[in-house]
Amino acid sequence: MKFTVKNPTIKDVAKQSEVSVATVSRILNDLGGYSEDTRKRVIQVIDEIGYRRNDIARNLKIKSSNTIAVLMPKVGTNFYTEILNGIQDSAHNSGYSVIICNVGDNGDRTEEYIKIMIERQVDGIIVCSLPPEKSLIENIVRVNIPVVLISTMYSGYSIPYIKVDDYKASYAAVEYLIKMGHRDIAMLGGNPLDPIAGIPRLQAFIDALRNNKLKVKENLIKHNGFSFKDGITSMEQLLKEKEKFTAIFASCDEIAIGAISVAHKTGLKIPEDISIIGYDGTQIGEMCYPPLTTLVQPFYDMGEKAVKILEKKISSSDNVESLIMPFKIAERNTVKSIV
Repeated sequence: MKFTVKNPTIKDVAKQSEVSVATVSRILNDLGGYSEDTRKRVIQVIDEIGYRRNDIARNLKIKSSNTIAVLMPKVGTNFYTEILNGIQDSAHNSGYSVIICNVGDNGDRTEEYIKIMIERQVDGIIVCSLPPEKSLIENIVRVNIPVVLISTMYSGYSIPYIKVDDYKASYAAVEYLIKMGHRDIAMLGGNPLDPIAGIPRLQAFIDALRNNKLKVKENLIKHNGFSFKDGITSMEQLLKEKEKFTAIFASCDEIAIGAISVAHKTGLKIPEDISIIGYDGTQIGEMCYPPLTTLVQPFYDMGEKAVKILEKKISSSDNVESLIMPFKIAERNTVKSIV
């Protein structure tokens, strides 16, 4: 005789289905190793006792949940706001729900969320700006769910990505300072070993100076991280050098704003005493004082296009082309011409 429970668990499903918990788990995760009769019996029990509101059973039947999972390190930072807006608007228009998964700066919680994605039978995954570590991407790829990357890429895997060319964008930002007459230029960077946002931006900075016959001064290059606090730390270190500089290339807007806050506290005026250009084009750059001149990435469009590419991956096994997005410089009030 079937019985009902207030909050049914996987053990209740196993008991009523007369199978082991392991078998129920294999069925929920579509791993095989059971008969079709057993599968039908378990799904029927899930329906009858309301395990997880029938979401899993329904998804198993139709093999689709109309759900997209978004994996990102820090949901709360300005970097991700517009990306998420683009993803959610595009997903909504296409009939998809979005699960946002904060996996931590180093992707430490990825494995935990992968289990949830399997359980929820998500249709696709968007990976946003996670470090390109082999173990991380292998964990994602092995679940055999369509994947699209934003602001990152993984060599060795044919996974479509959407990003700007970080080298070209950074070069353009530094060259902008040079065209404004600056010759002594400092850089405040993130992780210099980061192959996505660290190495190409640093190399572009160095190349832009050298190609314009300007000296690269190692003590004017400071690397800490990509946060507001890191910008404060880097700027404080830079000012202690007592080395002459008239402009700063900051590897992201939050670093730039951290540097500006230190300048204010030490009596330096922006841009009268020091010019600074950021990188990203986040809203916080428009709200700071003075408004930040910055290299703008089209975050909303990147999120929107990621969903469109993911839809193609979901509906077809064919390879999908990656996209290199355009960038532009937003000229505001933190760079002074000294030509």
